[in-house]
Amino acid sequence: MVTAMSERPDDPPVVLFDGVCNLCNGWVRFVLRHERSGANPLRFAALQSEAGARLLAEHGLPTDRLDSIVLIDGGRASQKSDAVLRLLRHLRQPWRLGAVFRIMPRFLRDAVYDLVARNRYRLFGRRDTCSIPTPETRARFLDAGPAPRSSGPAS
Repeated sequence: MVTAMSERPDDPPVVLFDGVCNLCNGWVRFVLRHERSGANPLRFAALQSEAGARLLAEHGLPTDRLDSIVLIDGGRASQKSDAVLRLLRHLRQPWRLGAVFRIMPRFLRDAVYDLVARNRYRLFGRRDTCSIPTPETRARFLDAGPAPRSSGPAS
């Protein structure tokens, strides 16, 4: 499902994900490793974060449901299988080829998505808190805050 919104189409795309889900965190790491280089890199926010809740609300999406990945890109918010397939366009080959699954009817794609989403904690586990981005990727995460200062070598 795609929801229209008032964001500027040239804003960086944002991926909203369940920050305590091991599968979702693994997907974010995968996307970071395989993202195409370009002028508009993806940004990320946990659904549980202030930024995630704000973006969900701005798009008219429920802020209390944390069972779907959301991609906000070009002024539109996509959820479930649509979000995953749209996200593949931001990856290098061969991963971009996965977008061919758009030929499947959405109700079938979303049924598979929902099955995995319902069982993701049981199959992949969960964390007690949202994971902390690495210093190299911290700027790509909304609400991540500044990188921690290192105290430097002891003198």
